[in-house]
Amino acid sequence: MAACRSQSVRRRPLVVDMDGTLVRSDLLIETALSELACRPRSAIGMFNALRCGKAALKHYAASSLDFDASALPYDEAVLEEIEIAQKDGRPVYLASAATERVVRAVADHLGVFDGHIGSDATTNCTGKTKAAKLVEAFGEGGFDYIGNDADDLAVWSKCGKAIGIRVSGRVSRRLAAMPVEAKYLTDEKPSWRTWAHLLRMHQYSKNLLLLVPLLASHQLTPANLVVLGIGFVSFCLCASSVYIINDLVDLQADRMHPTKRLRPLADGKIPLIHALFAAPLLFLASFILAAGVSPAFFAVLLGYFALTTAYTFYLKRKMLIDVVTLAMLYTVRIIAGAIAIGVDVSPWLLTFAIFIFLALALVKRYAELATRLDLQLSEPSNRNYKFEDLGVVAAFAAAAGYNSVTVFALYISSPDVNVLYQRPQMLWFVCPVLIYWISRLVMIAHRRSMTEDPIVFAMTDRNSLLSFLIAGLAVVAAV
Repeated sequence: MAACRSQSVRRRPLVVDMDGTLVRSDLLIETALSELACRPRSAIGMFNALRCGKAALKHYAASSLDFDASALPYDEAVLEEIEIAQKDGRPVYLASAATERVVRAVADHLGVFDGHIGSDATTNCTGKTKAAKLVEAFGEGGFDYIGNDADDLAVWSKCGKAIGIRVSGRVSRRLAAMPVEAKYLTDEKPSWRTWAHLLRMHQYSKNLLLLVPLLASHQLTPANLVVLGIGFVSFCLCASSVYIINDLVDLQADRMHPTKRLRPLADGKIPLIHALFAAPLLFLASFILAAGVSPAFFAVLLGYFALTTAYTFYLKRKMLIDVVTLAMLYTVRIIAGAIAIGVDVSPWLLTFAIFIFLALALVKRYAELATRLDLQLSEPSNRNYKFEDLGVVAAFAAAAGYNSVTVFALYISSPDVNVLYQRPQMLWFVCPVLIYWISRLVMIAHRRSMTEDPIVFAMTDRNSLLSFLIAGLAVVAAV
């Protein structure tokens, strides 16, 4: 950058930080996670790079990454500040601790900067290093600077005007003690609703499947309800930890999705570092509760965590293996519920569960693929499905769903039904209800009216709730 040491306030350059300021994210964490998700063995290379310094780690993590600057969550308040500076005729520069390659990609995409600086393989352009470079270019007090964290204090101490955004109380107090004019941009703090969205609390209804063995075995006692309540909370916390891991790994893919781009991490509403702390804390709390239920329940939850983590990092990219895995994850909840209250799981129930949940997983894939097709988006990069697969996926969903009805009908016709039901003939009323419900789900997905998980959809769909009520009354009448 050319030196310009005696600038008037009106012509004073505006220098903008990137991570946490212009971009509501941390690109070092992003690039490292993306690299690990694509190439898990790169963890060894990252460790070796870190031994050479943080600059070397950044260079290694970003060197092989296909970086897309167009989908990043840019901060509107910072962009407005840049626009005001440009209208005043002031030059604007981007200065970041991210690698030169990443900084250049962001600068080229936005096209609003007169120059940029970034880190290389040996120099980490942050804190005092960044301050020294800017003083060398513009002189002390010869530039304004927008930043967000403690590393920016060294730069603010050398600038003409300090502009902060998403500044913590501790950093703001230290900035206030400096003899420099300070201004704070408006930023939105994450609300409890934002955290609820990140934790996927609306998905907790899936864990009610733990109650299925309780209802199926007719063992409805206060003690069993307490145990299953603890198990339910345990599964919810474990699921939330995995959802956070999934969102951290899928940041780039989520930003290219029409609805997932609004997830708190993809949209930059919650700092990645906060999510990295939240995931293990939720995991720990979950398994402490699980240990309180029973060692066997703890083991099942551990298996659930292992399977869902494998799904997050690998299995969800494998065609049809992904939906079979989802069906298994739903079924594991039923097994966990049975183990928690000490009852055997009926082979009939397990077989029915595998088929019905496979149908729901296929409906989910169909709805996601159809949405992308209608919006003329590219085929999902993290799913091994093609647009021409839509008809086959719908057929598989219907077949799996109808097979679950067949299994239920065979159960009604078997001697086993007499163990729990005095009037098993009443269960026949459940079959047409199941046929209607499954067929309707497929039809709704085909009409592009389902934009969420089928189970979550069913919890808020009037016809689905009515179907559950009728089926429930038939089961009660059969007892």
